[in-house]
Amino acid sequence: MKTVSSLLDDEWYKRYKKISKLNIRSSIYDVTNRCNLRCKGCFFFSSNEHKAANEEVDIKKWESFVEKEKERGVNLAILIGGEPTLCLDRVEVFDKQLSTFCATNGLIKIPRDRFPKMGIGISLWGSGEDEKVLRGKNTFPISSKNYEGDPYTYYLYTITPRQIGKTEHVIRKIEAAGLKVHMQLLSNDEGVDGFFWTIEELKDIREEMDDMLDRYPGTVISSKYYHEVITTGKMLGRPFGWGECPSVTAPLDKREPRPKHLTNFVRWASDLQTMHRCCTSETRNCSTCKDGAAHMSWIMVNKRAHMQSTGDLQNWIEVYEMFAKLYQFIPW
Repeated sequence: MKTVSSLLDDEWYKRYKKISKLNIRSSIYDVTNRCNLRCKGCFFFSSNEHKAANEEVDIKKWESFVEKEKERGVNLAILIGGEPTLCLDRVEVFDKQLSTFCATNGLIKIPRDRFPKMGIGISLWGSGEDEKVLRGKNTFPISSKNYEGDPYTYYLYTITPRQIGKTEHVIRKIEAAGLKVHMQLLSNDEGVDGFFWTIEELKDIREEMDDMLDRYPGTVISSKYYHEVITTGKMLGRPFGWGECPSVTAPLDKREPRPKHLTNFVRWASDLQTMHRCCTSETRNCSTCKDGAAHMSWIMVNKRAHMQSTGDLQNWIEVYEMFAKLYQFIPW
């Protein structure tokens, strides 16, 4: 019988033991339905999730809600929107009670005197040219000025097909700003011309992502196995899709047979009552989803499947470490 200890040497076993104690239990929260940008391909607006529920404005109800989430076992609150920085009082409710990560476009600076160690992820959709096409604005000059040198902040760099051959330029700018970067791929939910992935482009970008990790290991938070899974859409020969995704809201999950899934995961709307289907949207085609967190979670919940060989288990450990770093459970 293959066991963790039999597959790993002492160094890798220590790494495994470090992450095995974390027991991360996350859920995702729409802080607001509003945003100060309108990005082509943002699943929140393209799927009309901003119309799914009316925002709860009573801060006392937010406080009570977060208390109940803690009782439900959540130990990582991932805040999305709209744009969470438009409602910092709501963000503060989470940050006072839970390990909290705030996803933002970076245009509004989160004050560190108020949120000294909260994890922050800044969305970046390619170079300035891509950002202007997809978001209507080149956000990097503003966001990098707001967060330069911040030790708890990284860029979530959503790479588009037009970025092939150009990622190093972006990563070097992030490095110069004293920040970290994590890479994922555009899903192109709104079908913008010129932003669909081909099989050859996915092969090319995988090689480029691997190269960036090799060349900028102090800046890029990633894993080559993660690159493989997100570009091929396959893990251990299994295709990603509705039947495999672990990031489906638990009370709404009626799949049979039910796959490995995140424990007690819920994606909550801003009324604190409505639940969304999954970590992205009901209108997204799961077979073409490129969401980085969903693919990371897919790997993480399938530990036993990765215990067929030492290499497979080491790949699993690296992805779990990457997730833990991105959400501030272990140091960069």
